[in-house]
Amino acid sequence: MVQAIEADGACWDDPSEEQLHDLLADMSLTWRFVIVRRLDLEPADQHYMQVYLNDDLSYQVEYREGGPDTHFQAWVPREHELFAVEPVAKVLQAWAYRRPGWREALAWVPWSPEEPCARHHPHTATR
Repeated sequence: MVQAIEADGACWDDPSEEQLHDLLADMSLTWRFVIVRRLDLEPADQHYMQVYLNDDLSYQVEYREGGPDTHFQAWVPREHELFAVEPVAKVLQAWAYRRPGWREALAWVPWSPEEPCARHHPHTATR
């Protein structure tokens, strides 16, 4: 079971793929993030993927699978105006529905308090 949470606090239990896509497409500089968390794994609240909309409309994507050593991030630049959310939506949908390939879809780097933005991480591949 997964739950999606929008920046305004609205929650969606077991959202469909279309709902996940729409939640991301509806993000704005006012409502900047969406968190999708797994409710069926322990430790509680430590299995999630979140998407944050940066000021330049690029995306910061993070996932965590337990403790701090399993917290990763990726930066997704905004390359196309019309379909900018598509690559992020595909990764989030694959993660939520436990389909293979989402880990290989982005250039994940470890998250750390010293380098909380993947765009500035020294190991982030530029596209």
